[in-house]
Amino acid sequence: MLRKTLGVPLFQEQAMKIAIVGAGFSPSEADSLRRAMAAFRRTGEIGNFRDRFIAGMTGNGYPADFAEACFRQIEGFSEYGFPESHSASFALLAYASSWLKCHYPDVFACAILNAQPMGFYSTSTLVRDFREHGGEVRPVDVNHSAWDHRLEPAAERRAHTPEGGGRFALRLGLRAVDGFGEAVARRLVALRERGFDSVRDVYFRTRLPVHALAHLARADAFRSIGLDRRAALWAVQSLGGAQGGRTAVEDLPLFAAAADTDDDSVRVPFQDEAEVTLPAMPLGEHVVEDYRTLRLSLKAHPVSFLRDRLAARRVVAAASLAERPANRPVRVAGLVLVRQRPGTASGVIFMTLEDETGIANVIVWPRVFEEWRRAVLSARLVVVDGMLQKEQGVIHVVARRFEDASAELFDALAEPDRPRSPGFRPDPRNPRQHPRDVRVLPKGRNFH
Repeated sequence: MLRKTLGVPLFQEQAMKIAIVGAGFSPSEADSLRRAMAAFRRTGEIGNFRDRFIAGMTGNGYPADFAEACFRQIEGFSEYGFPESHSASFALLAYASSWLKCHYPDVFACAILNAQPMGFYSTSTLVRDFREHGGEVRPVDVNHSAWDHRLEPAAERRAHTPEGGGRFALRLGLRAVDGFGEAVARRLVALRERGFDSVRDVYFRTRLPVHALAHLARADAFRSIGLDRRAALWAVQSLGGAQGGRTAVEDLPLFAAAADTDDDSVRVPFQDEAEVTLPAMPLGEHVVEDYRTLRLSLKAHPVSFLRDRLAARRVVAAASLAERPANRPVRVAGLVLVRQRPGTASGVIFMTLEDETGIANVIVWPRVFEEWRRAVLSARLVVVDGMLQKEQGVIHVVARRFEDASAELFDALAEPDRPRSPGFRPDPRNPRQHPRDVRVLPKGRNFH
């Protein structure tokens, strides 16, 4: 019965067979046992079968201690077991996904991003992983993006695979822009023809609401016409706006009539707007705005702005953990991507941190969690002191101490020339105290 799984019951059908063959259960009794296993965590009814199971096995000549051990295995199996058909289906999906990611990473990345929201990792993490494996990612752009993420021929060859994958760059789609709807995006794509050459051109050819163009400007989607987000937003605002930000001023009846007259003394507001020179937006501000509008940034990773400060505190980059000796103290830092607290882990929390070089896995024992609960649950950027463990290529940091470094991160992302009082330290719980909103950077996902 257990030959295919090397003596370990993995599937519900195996547990049912053990009950039928070993303990003399009828098929209906075995099915009741299966239902009790499936509901073990909710009802605990599996214990009701203990006496019947052990009596049945001993009655069939099995030693009592062996019968006890078999039932304990079935009880333990209840924590993780599921039907063999589910196992096969899940294994097929996992294998096919892994095969695609290995041989056609560009296709895989594009497909899984178009399937969001789903799964374990955020869009920003999936994009970072694709780039780390040699993939090219191109930004959202008013002249090049469709609604969905899509593939474009890439000049870079280092990501090519023998099977023919990796030959395409990933162009982020308009679906990535927060607040930009699908119907509006499809109208934009349908009417752009050979492309737009200005914000005004986009507006008057598509007649999209002014506020929709503002979403594109904030997402830095006008680079192909020579405008960064600040210049693009200025151009959008120069259109004016009325009726809740949907219509440009010169489209209103009064100004439309003025535009049709031959009288040179009549001037339509904003039509002859003088060019202005806007101050350059600092890279840190660009990154924050990218996260605010796209939930990711291709320009830089937020933690990179703290690397010098972190290095001075002996914080090591995630990518360097593989080179460091095991069973030694180590200090790591990163954005909190995921917190897992599986029911089978006896209260242990598994955290995934991300810096500009990769990810680090952190194990938090219940006692440590209770001591540092606030930082574990609420920090966007956390510094962890712990012990480095390595086992068969798997690297973990067993945490001993936590520090919430979110405020320090947002200070580093602010403009370098912004004045600071001598004792200034921003409070991430009070966004109005700081020029950035702490909530724009990813909040760790929690899984139980």
